[in-house]
Amino acid sequence: MATTSHSNGRNWSARIAEHNAELMAQQPLRRRRIRTPEHFLNKGFDNSRLVKAPDPTRLREMRIFGAAMTVLFSLVMVYGLQHFYAIESSYRVEQDKQRVEQLREDNRKLRLTQAELTEPRYIDAMAQKYGLRAPLPGQVIHDQGRYDVGAPVVAQMTAPQPAAPPTGQ
Repeated sequence: MATTSHSNGRNWSARIAEHNAELMAQQPLRRRRIRTPEHFLNKGFDNSRLVKAPDPTRLREMRIFGAAMTVLFSLVMVYGLQHFYAIESSYRVEQDKQRVEQLREDNRKLRLTQAELTEPRYIDAMAQKYGLRAPLPGQVIHDQGRYDVGAPVVAQMTAPQPAAPPTGQ
C-alpha cells in the first residue's frame, strides 16, 4: 500500500479516490489469492411479445383505493370550504360590529346636535341673527276651535260614499 504525502499538490478528494481504487484492486486478490478475469456480456431482451395478464384482485384493490381517495379528498375539500366560510363570516361579523359601533356614535352625535338645535336660547340667537323679533301683541291669533261655515275653503276632503248593494229581482 502506497502512502501519499500532503505536499504533492493534489486535493483531498483526489487522494481519497486514489486510495479507494487501490483498496478495490486488492480485494479480489485477498479473497482468492488469484486474480480472476471478469467478462461482461450484453444481452438484449425482447419484451414485445409479453402481454400483461389481467389481475382482477389488483384491479379491485385499485378501484377501492381510488374510491377511498376520492371520498377522502371530498371530505378534505368540504372541511376546507367550511373553514374558509367560517373565517369569511367571522370577518363579516367583525365588520358589522364596527359598523354598528360607528352608527351608534353617529346617532349619539345626531342626538346631541338635535338637543342643541332645539334649545330655546339657540333658536332665539338664530332668530336675532336673521333679523326676527318676538311678535307684538295682537299679531298672534289663537284658534278657539270655532269654524266659520261660510268662509272660503282652500281644500276639502270628503269621505267616499259606500256603494249601494245591488237589489235582487
